[in-house]
Amino acid sequence: MTKDLNMQTLPFIPVILAGGSGERFWPLSRKARPKQFLTLDGGQHSLLQATAKRLEGLATEMDCVFVVTSNDYRSLVLEQLPDLPLENLLVEPQARDTAPAVLYAALTVAQHHPDAVMGIFTSDHRIGNERAFHQVIRDAARLAAETASIVTLGITPTYPATGYGYIERAEQVMAFEENVGYRVARFTEKPDAQTAEAFLGTGRFSWNSGIFVCTVQTLLEEYRTHQPELYATLSEAMKVRGKVREVFPTLKKISIDYAILEKSSRVMVIPAEFDWDDLGDWNALERLLRSESQNVSVGRHVGLDTEGAILYTTGGDDLIVTIGLEDVVVVRTSEVTLVVRKDRTQDIKKVVQQIKAHPELHRFA
Repeated sequence: MTKDLNMQTLPFIPVILAGGSGERFWPLSRKARPKQFLTLDGGQHSLLQATAKRLEGLATEMDCVFVVTSNDYRSLVLEQLPDLPLENLLVEPQARDTAPAVLYAALTVAQHHPDAVMGIFTSDHRIGNERAFHQVIRDAARLAAETASIVTLGITPTYPATGYGYIERAEQVMAFEENVGYRVARFTEKPDAQTAEAFLGTGRFSWNSGIFVCTVQTLLEEYRTHQPELYATLSEAMKVRGKVREVFPTLKKISIDYAILEKSSRVMVIPAEFDWDDLGDWNALERLLRSESQNVSVGRHVGLDTEGAILYTTGGDDLIVTIGLEDVVVVRTSEVTLVVRKDRTQDIKKVVQQIKAHPELHRFA
């Protein structure tokens, strides 16, 4: 047995990444109010609020939660998380993907909690079984602290998904009461269907959840090793008041996966069993709402000979009527109505780009 890591004495700092545009949920998700600020299931909490609430039981204190977002969404974050200390809101002057965002957070946390364990969480995932989630994070924190590693959370695949990245595990490193930590053999980005099927057959692969845990110092060491220019530029800028705003737009635009995780030899994975969904596009509503009827709807819907449809309306008094449709998504907002086949939802981003190309349509983007 390993020694117990007391998360009350060793600070645990959750960092929420909340700067994404969420274009695949257009027209509900817009540039002015993207997916993480929306309530997709008709409930009371937005995805960001649900994420913050889920982390309350893990953070040392509420003032230990940090949020990284873009300048456009600063006021939205403060509106939805009124208890978040202002100094814990890290605003990116310009979006440069997740590697600069995570480094910005790590350098900031290091100034106040240099011995802390950090957890990096996205703001737009759905997670069920909160008890199991908390236990995996606690075990990941122990593993990260005791082995000076970056511990990713892998989701046990339930089908051969082609829209997720995969993590292959190697030898076992540490066993806990409910979970097991392994060294990572490799990462694979979004495989084709045949490859995904083969991955599942081996029993060695997990979906990449995008959640990882590590000590602040381990993460900074890996940036110095694998992204020395990025590290030097941003760390120096943070020593001069106002310099970050000037330098940030010049930083390399790269994801944390490519910049650090796929290069590092210090990455481990804990396969997790809690219910997880990255809510990547409108098809996720079927998994989110788990309806037993032929169709899934938020709002009022009357259908004739309609099967496998996803219907969503923002108007409480509105009614969507469908006749003779199969496997479609229909979304009605106050200004826009979207109708798309379920197998074409990934193309919504292309339509949004077309809309952005026309100045007279910008208000619909």
